Amino acid sequence: MAKIKITQIRSVIDRSEKQKKTMRALGLTKMNKAVELEATPQIIGMVKQVSHLVAVEKI
Repeated sequence: MAKIKITQIRSVIDRSEKQKKTMRALGLTKMNKAVELEATPQIIGMVKQVSHLVAVEKI
């Protein structure tokens, strides 16, 4: 599978608890932190739920 780089570009302050948990599950805890993950259907679905908080690029 392909890898994707996910970077947190917005804060989770004033977001729902579900969105905060999704960000933590992706490994994003601070602003401008980036993680590289496999592009599985589960990860893609999580990214779609918080797409307004992250930037995604293919590697």
